[in-house]
Amino acid sequence: MLRRLIALASLSGLLAGCASTATSAPTPYPPDYLPTVVALTGQAAFATSFALTPTIPPTETLLPTETPIPSTPAPTLSPTPEGGFTEYAQIHFLSPGPMSKVVSPINLQMLVFPGDSGIVRINLLGEDGRPLSAKQQRISNETGSVFTTEKIPFEIRAVSEVGYIQVSTKDDKGRMEALNTMPILLFSTGSDEITRPGNMIYERVMFDGLKNEDAVFGGVLSLKGRIWPFNTQPVFFDLTLPDGKVVGNRMLVFNGVETQPFATTLPYKVSEPSMARLTVRQDDPVLKMAMYVYTLEVLLNP
Repeated sequence: MLRRLIALASLSGLLAGCASTATSAPTPYPPDYLPTVVALTGQAAFATSFALTPTIPPTETLLPTETPIPSTPAPTLSPTPEGGFTEYAQIHFLSPGPMSKVVSPINLQMLVFPGDSGIVRINLLGEDGRPLSAKQQRISNETGSVFTTEKIPFEIRAVSEVGYIQVSTKDDKGRMEALNTMPILLFSTGSDEITRPGNMIYERVMFDGLKNEDAVFGGVLSLKGRIWPFNTQPVFFDLTLPDGKVVGNRMLVFNGVETQPFATTLPYKVSEPSMARLTVRQDDPVLKMAMYVYTLEVLLNP
């Protein structure tokens, strides 16, 4: 009897081992499904990188107002906005990333929505705002965002200095449509040390309940949303008609450079229904020029 039990136990173990080795290998994804897997993985990575940040309500001031201008802090290497920013940037830098160390020529790679004019302007500025290089591309605006590259040569007298890559587009009326800036470190000799752009793929401004070409009535445009300030400077909100006339403006001063909510009103005056470009702009006090511009169009009614 004991021998029979031992034999049965041995046979059971042998069968279990066979079952284990007979298990089929994981089925590979079909070749045409791999891009989907990569995209889903990238989206998950961006989603998990968002951090929740305590928010402080901004203070608002009607123009004209004399407001002390604080100094601009050095840009962070890997800024990360919290969740809620969903609109992809019209000017999205792919390489180089913020504060990359670069030598001439810079290999600029980006995704750009060229805007109504179809013209994309690329400027390289020195630390004092002097122009080091200027280029222009004409890109069709019928296909959405376009991947583009550009070689940017430069010369500097010092061993190194801070530089700024500025890319901008304008609409068919000559008004600024979008502008974005990438701070970098320029070196006269050496080799590139490129940082990643991180998840800077979204616009720095998000409006709640306001979309492009929405109609507004009653002489007041209500604005509510979230903003990720480029620096500590005031943020200007303007309404500009096709002829360049500004029919409404507001200035907000935010606390720091963390993402935070805002809610304000923008009074305007028009005598007839008029399309206007709502512009959100933040400047640099040293360069005395815009560092970031976001716009959309609205139909203003009396």
